[in-house]
Amino acid sequence: MRSEEETRAALDRHGDMVRRLCLVHLKNQADTEDVFQTVFLRYVLSPQVFTSEEHEKAWLIRVTVNACRDLLRSWARSRRASLEEALDLAAPPDQESREVLAAVLSLPEKYRDPVYLHYYEGYTAKEIGRLLGKGENTIYTRLARARELLGKTLGGDGDGA
Repeated sequence: MRSEEETRAALDRHGDMVRRLCLVHLKNQADTEDVFQTVFLRYVLSPQVFTSEEHEKAWLIRVTVNACRDLLRSWARSRRASLEEALDLAAPPDQESREVLAAVLSLPEKYRDPVYLHYYEGYTAKEIGRLLGKGENTIYTRLARARELLGKTLGGDGDGA
């Protein structure tokens, strides 16, 4: 079991990232808070020894993604939140950023996760592949397909950038 100081330090370092990742997956503030608590409870109770801050962050991302998927697959999950609610809770202030966020949130999960981890958290395709248990080339393909979908949704010029 981890000490209170260690847990507070992890919350300070990674709490915002875990909360944003939950919100991207769940699109619901209440479920986000539930999973956030679950993730850090697992952190407190985990015997895992982290070799670096990046190792700790990667572990938290993996646990967060799994906890979100578990909740989404839960047979008891009967309530759904609107996309508008998610936008109101986590949206950037300008209209263009809101449109981009709405488009990212509307992507299928297999594209949404790599896009979020790459563009919002700054991970490389190789790192995302390790986090999601997929090959690096699969991640490159998913990012390219997500950019195509986003270009169609947002009316881009089709240059893939």
